[in-house]
Amino acid sequence: FFMFVAIFAPLLAPHNPLELNSGKGFLPPMWVENSSTGKAGTPEFILGTDNLGRDVLSRVIYGARVSMVVGFIPTLIIVVVGVSLGMIAGYFGGSTDNLLMRLTDIVYAFPDLLFFIIVMTALRATALGQFLNGLFLLFVALALVNWVGVARLVRGQVLSLKEKDFVLASRAVGAKDTRIMIRHILPNSLGVIIVAMAFLIPGAIITEAILGYLGLGLRPSTDPTDIFITSWGSMLLEGQTAINNQPWILLAPAIAVALVVLSFNFLGDGLRDALDPRLRE
Repeated sequence: FFMFVAIFAPLLAPHNPLELNSGKGFLPPMWVENSSTGKAGTPEFILGTDNLGRDVLSRVIYGARVSMVVGFIPTLIIVVVGVSLGMIAGYFGGSTDNLLMRLTDIVYAFPDLLFFIIVMTALRATALGQFLNGLFLLFVALALVNWVGVARLVRGQVLSLKEKDFVLASRAVGAKDTRIMIRHILPNSLGVIIVAMAFLIPGAIITEAILGYLGLGLRPSTDPTDIFITSWGSMLLEGQTAINNQPWILLAPAIAVALVVLSFNFLGDGLRDALDPRLRE
């Protein structure tokens, strides 16, 4: 559903998310008849407007684009890196395994959020930090840290599979290590990888929302032709200044983040129940 909203945002949004409606700032949601601003809601703006008169619903719809992209693209990078390193470490073992696992220990020991803040602050003014309004830098930061969990998970799976009869048989007939890993071990590890992806996506979305709230996420755009105009994290930052008098500005993106995260968590639980043979038994 949220992917559908992100793709068809221009068709679903009732207003231009950057349009300034003069004299209509801080309108409450349409069902509120009397607010602290002394204004009543109107069906024209279902979730009200912000301080500049911009439609909150339209901005929430466009913000879904950033959350979906931040959820899926870094996750794909994380899975590719984590699966590759985890399979190499688990299959070859020995010094290779020790070296890669010590590397994962070092990365795992560093606090994720602190790393994101340092990277986004230090590189924000560079060309890398300005590309895609800062989204590309966020992709890189997420991928540099979150591959560790996938690598450990896949390594454990490979360790349990590489002594199975079908792997030993392939090795006995002269199959190369690369072929064994790709044709035999990887397909039998897809279940845990898919489940891991389902839980990585909401984590990335939450990270973007936190960084956006801290002013370190997507740079809000003023160009209506941009694909990424605003994010839910940026909207949280905009709404927190008026939380006491106009809470709808903050609550709308906060509820959107919560619904997306819950949806992916439920999906992950369902996939785990369906793909884990121990749970099926």
